[in-house]
Amino acid sequence: MSTPVRVPARDVADCCPPLGVAALDQDAAEQLSGALKAIADPARLRIVSMVAAADAGELCACDLPGRLGLSQPTVSHHCRVLVDAGILSREKRGTWAWYALVPGALDAVASVLTGRPARGSALR
Repeated sequence: MSTPVRVPARDVADCCPPLGVAALDQDAAEQLSGALKAIADPARLRIVSMVAAADAGELCACDLPGRLGLSQPTVSHHCRVLVDAGILSREKRGTWAWYALVPGALDAVASVLTGRPARGSALR
């Protein structure tokens, strides 16, 4: 029969370093969850990726249906969700809408994924 060995209690701070980033408050969590929901869709994630990769930093809505293999109304819906979430901005030029990433909009999302503090967030 074995005898249990008693290990002296240690201060939690000795083994568990403090969090480097403050926990989200309720408002920040709601804003961030909206952004995460918006980009969680594969088509919307591809749209964000395409806009981010665009040479001019913006992309015409006319370029998206062919690249995505989706109809124009479906693409418009996905872009609207991204605009409403504060991830993309929309500028109407003639017949077409042009989309660009909102500066800093993805910083808060990246900070949650990397554990690094966000530089500034433009999320709504």
